[in-house]
Amino acid sequence: MDTEGTSGAARERGVRDGTGARGAAVPHPARPVTPPPRPAHAPGERGSSAGGTFLTWLRTPRPAAAPGVWRFGHRPRPEQEPERTPTRQLLSGALIAFLVGWLVWSLLWNGYLGGWWLLPLYAMIPDSWASPHSFASVVVVYLYYAVFAVGIMVGVGRLGRWGELWRRFGYPAWRRAAPAPTVRPPAPDEDPATWPQLREAGAEAAAERLGADARAGLMRDVDHARIARAWQGVKRGRHSLAAFTAAVAKEGAAACPHPSGTRDLPARAARHDLATAQVRIGAAADDERNPYSYRGVGLALGPDLIGTSLLAVGPPGSGKTGSVVWPLAESLCLGALAGRAAVVVVGAAGAGLGAQDTYDVVVRVGAPDSVHDLDLYGGSTDPDEAAAVLAEALVGDLADPHPGGDSRRSTTVLAQLLGPYHAVHGRFPSVPELRQLLDGAPAALGALRTALTDAGHHAMLRELDARERQLGHPGDVGAVLADRVALLDRPAFASFFDTSGATRPFSLRALDHPVRVRIDLPERGHADASRILARLVLAQFTASVAVREDRSLFACLVLDDATGTITPQSVRGVQRLRSANAGAVLTLRTLDDVPRPLRSPLLGAVGCRMALSGLTPWDGQDFAEVWGKEWTEARDVTDRQIIAETPAGKALHAVRRVITGRAPTARAVTVRQVERERWSASDLAHAVPPGHAVLSLTTVRGDHAPPLLVDLRA
Repeated sequence: MDTEGTSGAARERGVRDGTGARGAAVPHPARPVTPPPRPAHAPGERGSSAGGTFLTWLRTPRPAAAPGVWRFGHRPRPEQEPERTPTRQLLSGALIAFLVGWLVWSLLWNGYLGGWWLLPLYAMIPDSWASPHSFASVVVVYLYYAVFAVGIMVGVGRLGRWGELWRRFGYPAWRRAAPAPTVRPPAPDEDPATWPQLREAGAEAAAERLGADARAGLMRDVDHARIARAWQGVKRGRHSLAAFTAAVAKEGAAACPHPSGTRDLPARAARHDLATAQVRIGAAADDERNPYSYRGVGLALGPDLIGTSLLAVGPPGSGKTGSVVWPLAESLCLGALAGRAAVVVVGAAGAGLGAQDTYDVVVRVGAPDSVHDLDLYGGSTDPDEAAAVLAEALVGDLADPHPGGDSRRSTTVLAQLLGPYHAVHGRFPSVPELRQLLDGAPAALGALRTALTDAGHHAMLRELDARERQLGHPGDVGAVLADRVALLDRPAFASFFDTSGATRPFSLRALDHPVRVRIDLPERGHADASRILARLVLAQFTASVAVREDRSLFACLVLDDATGTITPQSVRGVQRLRSANAGAVLTLRTLDDVPRPLRSPLLGAVGCRMALSGLTPWDGQDFAEVWGKEWTEARDVTDRQIIAETPAGKALHAVRRVITGRAPTARAVTVRQVERERWSASDLAHAVPPGHAVLSLTTVRGDHAPPLLVDLRA
């Protein structure tokens, strides 16, 4: 069954012929992928032949929680920290209270306090029971003693906090330390393994087959998520209920496959929960800076958070790639296999972003054996749109951060050449051809003019005339564009960016489908070209996701090193991703890699901000400003020396000074509300331990979590 754009040979041919047009299918993987055998257990867990591990995973509760909380098996904590009495004080208080209660009872029992406490008893019982030798009198008196004893016990128990002592050291503590009891399977109409939503809709055969595969250990978490995604398409009316039921009844857990035929990744490096689309990245530290409800709780990221985009800043070795980028990329790749995400991962070759088998398309720019090429124009057929994206890539880092800079002029210059060339040839120029046109080579411009005249494109002739008039004039950015294009016109890239149809270029227009893409940038000897390509991919991504037809598919760009890619246009593009059900993950070694006028807009454009250990104080200052301040309770303690006025008091103070070595003082405590920074620049630079980070989160719905100290190794 074709569900959610996850299969179809016709779509794949659209990418194979190099058109890259919208509606093209997911390109096939860089190397042939053989569908793996059906697993005996859920990925990442020790399985059993009966599928018990998968069923346990599926039935584990996932309660609603605050943003960023790892919901798998989460136990909510109170918002405020309960008052906790020190153990020594608790034990001593309980013992003293017991002794006081025992003393009071002894005094009553032995009659040292007189018989007044028996007067209410004799006032209530009949005179016939007043005889001390009657059975009724003995029973009533002892019951009266028991009532007084219980009352004394309750009073001293409250005074000595016996309840807290029992909860801390008694049976409740032993129960918490003991292994969790086996959870009974839920009722059939509430068991997710029986797919009750399918039964209610009349797909009994599909529900029976899926339930049987789950019990037999033939289903994994990716299968469950993928079929659930296909069922959403049925409920929205995009697919037929009969076709879905027939496909699932026939194929079972393998139904509705991804175009690659893959049902899981070769290996997993992080903990994933596909039921909530979360990936665990660590745990909130048990630190007083963190809210009590977050302390010690696992932290996770998902599309609901990445949809607001994430910026991670930290020096090399702080854990950006291994602890943040790769787990997120792995989670999005699993989401793509489940048919609910499309991911583009951009980084240097060998950056630790997964094996080639993890992706459907691997573009290795500058590698002769690369199967796929990169479309320089993003699959666009509109010269103005292609010119805007290409201008952003070529001179984005040189553009004036204020409106009216070089980016607009560069777009105009490129449009004056791309429009006439496309009108004549039906395609855009290759890199060498574009360089000649920007250089103003007479032969190239003359040939283009002749072709336009022969074809009768008079409007395009006026565009070309305008370009020729600007050649050589002061302020013309054509020479700058030609120099930038020359960085791509190198022997290492001779087989790339072809527009004649001889290669298989990948276009980001394919993000309408659950595709997994990795783009390796050339770092050695081509650092400037790598930054141009990174800006190109970022510009194409923000332009492509905004015009997608199906926005139910979450699209994400993971840029392992965003140095040199932050421009005014890219900041505006990142701001618009949230409304397009898309997001971007950007990492930087330092905020100094971003122009000063763009640092605050960048931090304001992303909803999730991460400052890793080793941050510089000036970088910390920018984070401290964007995180703002909060009202906290400040306690000022003042010690005032006590002056004795009488001879006895002076003598007592002298003895106390000899014993303690200090003068007698009286302590005064003043409590007041003050406004302080959540995290100061100094704290971010010096108080974040290695392997930790400070992370603030915002969901696409507007919920947010304050900056949290996170242990990325937990």
